[in-house]
Amino acid sequence: MKPICRHLCHLSLIAVWLCLSASATAQNRTPAIGTGSGAQPAHLPGAPDFAGIEPSPDAEAVASWVLSVADHGQLPFAIIDKRAARVFVFDGRGRLRGDAPVLLGLAVGDEDVPGIGSLPLSQITPEMRITPAGRFRVQIGRNLKGEDILWVDYDSALSLHRVATGNPREARQQRLDSPTVDDNRISFGCINVPARFFDEVVRSQFAGTNGTVYILPETRPVSELFGPQAQVAR
Repeated sequence: MKPICRHLCHLSLIAVWLCLSASATAQNRTPAIGTGSGAQPAHLPGAPDFAGIEPSPDAEAVASWVLSVADHGQLPFAIIDKRAARVFVFDGRGRLRGDAPVLLGLAVGDEDVPGIGSLPLSQITPEMRITPAGRFRVQIGRNLKGEDILWVDYDSALSLHRVATGNPREARQQRLDSPTVDDNRISFGCINVPARFFDEVVRSQFAGTNGTVYILPETRPVSELFGPQAQVAR
């Protein structure tokens, strides 16, 4: 599943493009899990509703672009901000249903290794453990253990799932719980989220439907993947 282009909405994209041109500043986030519940602040029609959460400029700009061109097809979508090590899950109307810290691939990078999905874990070296950036069509499925996960890219075995705690030496739960993003790189590339967040937010939003996940790049400008310039290039 590769990033693909959709139709443009000319006037609204001008404002979004100005946002995408600005450089993002990664901020350490607390590990608290948001559920998007309670009273929602008023927001403009067609604008993302972050429910009072302050995202990075890149995450906010991409969410605005998604809604301005209806790139999500009115289906639920998620934005994964790798620099901030955080995921935001929205319903089809662009309302935040929850946000949470994430664990990401050990290595910094935006492109996965060709054929990595067919390699045994023992052959995946540390520098190959990348969470790729891009636009992905997603759906709930099962892994080889029969556990429900959100398939992001089946061919490369990339998924978003409950935090894996089978290896105590990796201290994955502790990494999620810590207030810093400096220890959130540990996985083979998959996105690990708190178990409660997966059950209450991810599964409830994506069950029985398709959706889209936007993984923001960390080694190049967001505008190369999302926004008017990227759309024209494709």
